[in-house]
Amino acid sequence: MHSKAMAPEYQGALTKMSVNASLTDVLAEGQRHLREAELAGSAQEVARTGLAVAEAHRRLGHVEDADRAWKASYRAARSAGATGAMAWALWSGGTLARQRGELRLAFRLLRLAADLGKAGGDVVARGYSLAGLAETGRIQGDYRTVAALHEQLLAEARARGEARHTVWALEGIAQIHRNTGSFDTALEMFEEAARLAGDADDQRGRAWALRGMADIISVRDNDPERALGLLSEAELTCRAMKLSSALAYNHKMRANVLYRAGRYEEARTVYEEALAEFRAMTEPRGEALARLGLVKSLARLGRDRAATAAELDELRLTLDRIGLLNARDMVDKAYAELGVTPAGGTAAAGDPMPSPAGDLMPSAGGLR
Repeated sequence: MHSKAMAPEYQGALTKMSVNASLTDVLAEGQRHLREAELAGSAQEVARTGLAVAEAHRRLGHVEDADRAWKASYRAARSAGATGAMAWALWSGGTLARQRGELRLAFRLLRLAADLGKAGGDVVARGYSLAGLAETGRIQGDYRTVAALHEQLLAEARARGEARHTVWALEGIAQIHRNTGSFDTALEMFEEAARLAGDADDQRGRAWALRGMADIISVRDNDPERALGLLSEAELTCRAMKLSSALAYNHKMRANVLYRAGRYEEARTVYEEALAEFRAMTEPRGEALARLGLVKSLARLGRDRAATAAELDELRLTLDRIGLLNARDMVDKAYAELGVTPAGGTAAAGDPMPSPAGDLMPSAGGLR
C-alpha cells in the first residue's frame, strides 16, 4: 500500500506544500518564510526554507539563483549543527550539478549528502542522495553499475510505501530497459509508474512516465499519434506546475516522435524550441540532445553533408567532455544513419569522464 505523494524537500514552514504546487508558488512562499527565518535568527529554519527556494529555482531553470540558494542553505545548516539539513542542501547542490552537466561534482556532492544523511539519521535524505547517485550514473550511460542500485532503491521504496520514490525508481529502471532494447519491459514499467503516480497524486512523476510511454510507443509500435497525445497530456502538467526542465524534455521527445515519423520540418521546429528552452536554463545535456536531433532533421531536409559532419564532430566532443556515454553512442550512430563521415576526426576529449563503477556508494569525506 502506497501513501499519497509527499515533497520532503519542502521543509520547515513549507512542509504542508503539495508536491503538485506550482513552482512559482513554492518559490514565493519559500522566499517569504526565508526572510522571516533570517529576521528571527533561526539558522536551522533558514536552512530548511532555503532548501525549498533552491529547489524551486533549480526546477524553474534559474541555475545561478539555485546555486547561491543551496550553498546558503548548507552554510546555515552547518552553523546550526543540523546534519540532516546539511545532507539535504548537498543533495540539492548535487542535483543541480547533474542538471548543469557537471557530473564529477554531482557524484561528489551526492556521496557527501548520503554520508551526512546516514550520520544524521535522516533516512529520506540518504535515500534521495543514493537515488541521485543512481540517476547520475544512469544518465552517464553506466547501466551495469547503477541497475542494481536502482533495484535496491525500488525495493526499499516499496517496503516503506513511498509512492513518489517508487515511481522514480520504476521510471529509472524502465529507462535502462528502453536504452538496452527491452521495449516491452520498459513500457510495462512506465505504465505501472504512471498508474501509481496517478493514484498517489504525483503529477510530476506521472508526466515523466507519460513521456517514457510515448517514447516506447513511438519506437516499438510506430504509433506517432498516440505518442503525441500522451506528450500533450504530460505537457499540461508541466505548464501548470511550471516544470521548465520537464517541459523542455517533453518538447525534445515530441520532436523525436515527429522525426521518427518522417515529419522532418515539424521536428526541426520543435527541436529548435527545445534547444532554446535548454539554453535558457543552462542545461547542457538537454541542449546537446536537442542539437543532435536538430542536426539530423536539417540533414534530412537537405543540409550540406560537410556541415552535418562537422557539427556531429563537435557534438561528440561536447558529449565526451560532459561524460554522457550513451548520448555519445547516439552521435556515432547518426554518422551511419545520415551517411556522412567524420569531418575532422572524433577522438574523445582529453579528460574523459571516469566510470563510477565500484564507487557509487558513499564514503567519508568533507566539503572543501
